[in-house]
Amino acid sequence: MQLNDILKEFIFDCEVKNFSKRTLKSYRNNNALFHNYLRQEFKITNLEEIKTIHIKRYFKFLMKKGLTPTYANGVLKTIRAFFRYCLNEEYIEENPCLKVGWQKEGKVIINTFTDEEIVNMLGIYKFTTFLQARNKMIIAFLVDTGARNNETCTVLKEDIKDRVILLRGKGNKQRQVSISPLLKKYMIRYERIRDFYFKDKIVKVNNYFLSNTGKPLTIETIERVVSEAGKKAGVRDEIRCSPHTIRHWHAQEQLRNGLDVYSLSRLLGHENISITKRYLQSIKDEDNIDLAVKTSPLMNIRGGRR
Repeated sequence: MQLNDILKEFIFDCEVKNFSKRTLKSYRNNNALFHNYLRQEFKITNLEEIKTIHIKRYFKFLMKKGLTPTYANGVLKTIRAFFRYCLNEEYIEENPCLKVGWQKEGKVIINTFTDEEIVNMLGIYKFTTFLQARNKMIIAFLVDTGARNNETCTVLKEDIKDRVILLRGKGNKQRQVSISPLLKKYMIRYERIRDFYFKDKIVKVNNYFLSNTGKPLTIETIERVVSEAGKKAGVRDEIRCSPHTIRHWHAQEQLRNGLDVYSLSRLLGHENISITKRYLQSIKDEDNIDLAVKTSPLMNIRGGRR
């Protein structure tokens, strides 16, 4: 079967499963580049012709171009997904990708905001106008929940409960995150300003965060809100001011405050704990020592005499 035809079928299947636009783009582009390599280097255009050695050659080619092991593993993940689909559809009898090993990644250090930078970013926007209130609420929402950009865009009014917020993560998987008292206070003020702003306007969607014309926010809009806050707050040049960097800060702060890595993994919506462990590796030794004091068995033991 022609690779181009199967790739279109594979992407359509991903769309039916409601994968995010970013995931669809990654699956489409990475597999298309791989297929183009096969066509140019080996004159391969049919699925049945692909062997494990061809995939290994491709990754050797990528590593020679200077790709990081982490990036290469991301590409391998998308190619594996393609072959897994072909196997499930019985287009192939075995998955040639399974014999291609992951690239060994070094210790990943995730640099993120300082507490002072987060406080300064929260102070950039005020509860004065609708857009100012919305932008302040977006920063507070990201900081307190660790939500992904797309999860923030798609949260609906009915997803906001008394004590929790329902988020729709990758692959449309749902999870709950808590509402802290301070976040609740921000939400009450934002909702009052938002409802007053739209009281005489027709709004056809039920998203929690809206544009000034009553439409759902885009990923790019939230990127701009965070980027502008970072610039005005004087965030260091080496730190990328993005929603995902706030997510990194949230994860590390949760660990510093004593949350275990397993619970954090569930709150962040990670597929496996190995992803979450990267945040633990990035915490400085002195912070780990402070955390150990907080969780000291002797200090926290209950009952009996001491």
